[in-house]
Amino acid sequence: MTDTTQKAAVRVIPAAPAPAPAPATRRTRLRRGITPWLFLIAPLALLITFTYAPIVNMLAYSFTDWDGVSPVLHYTGTENYQEVFTRPDLFEVFWVSGYYLAASAVQIVLALYFATVLSFNVRFRNFFKGVLFFPYLINGVAIGFVFLYFFQDGGTLDSVLSLFGVHTDHAWLGTPASANTSLAGVSVWRYLGLNFVLFLGAIQSIPGELYEAAELDGAGRWHQFRYIIAPGIKPVLTLTVILSISGSLSVFEIPYIMTGGATGTETFVIQTVNLAFRFNKTGLASAAAVVLLLIILLVTWVQRRLVPDDKVDLV
Repeated sequence: MTDTTQKAAVRVIPAAPAPAPAPATRRTRLRRGITPWLFLIAPLALLITFTYAPIVNMLAYSFTDWDGVSPVLHYTGTENYQEVFTRPDLFEVFWVSGYYLAASAVQIVLALYFATVLSFNVRFRNFFKGVLFFPYLINGVAIGFVFLYFFQDGGTLDSVLSLFGVHTDHAWLGTPASANTSLAGVSVWRYLGLNFVLFLGAIQSIPGELYEAAELDGAGRWHQFRYIIAPGIKPVLTLTVILSISGSLSVFEIPYIMTGGATGTETFVIQTVNLAFRFNKTGLASAAAVVLLLIILLVTWVQRRLVPDDKVDLV
């Protein structure tokens, strides 16, 4: 018998099956179930302490006449809410939000444009990404003081315009229209980077094979944007619109620092802060804050109903 025949005649013994893992004990299962909650203790404690507890307190104060100082609280029922809805001056400040809504639309368009352009292979795109996102990293108080000097009479803006032969004695923060337009422009400059990063991340998550197939079919940049990018970033675009609307209704930082609400630039949040800390009407201010929260939730709900967040499948 040859060596080949002997090898063929050798019986192949299959390997023994691996032993089945022992079932987890009750203590092990309990430890596995508790472990995720142990990691959630700290963030949940912070969330409850600094978010939900203040909201509950604010809701309770809205039914009282508390002045923010006295230890005694008197229950007044719905009087604060009646005053909020029956005083026209408390809701007239919402007209100021129209400037910021218009600015938000400009901001979204610019952010989407820059995100689309810089998502392709262009020169110095990393540099321009940093330039666009950098304003969002600056503290809002610092931005307010910088642009306060920027718009003052004979300030930076007037100096730059004079270099191009444009001489004006216009007070940029002197009239309600120009002041609100200037403040809305500052908000565009500051929050453009946030929307830009959101759009850029959504665009870069789209598979690159789709762009290659579109280029093989002769599709230009506009068609790629219309049929690939726009449908692919729809969820992020919806989120951005919600954030822009809620932010426009609750503007506070920039107008409070630059004008303090003067010259017709008072927003609903600035008015609420003045009611609480200047006029010592914490109960009324709490009711106004609750109303603003409900308005933002209502606008968000309506927007989600009109534009549902459908799952997009481009492949």
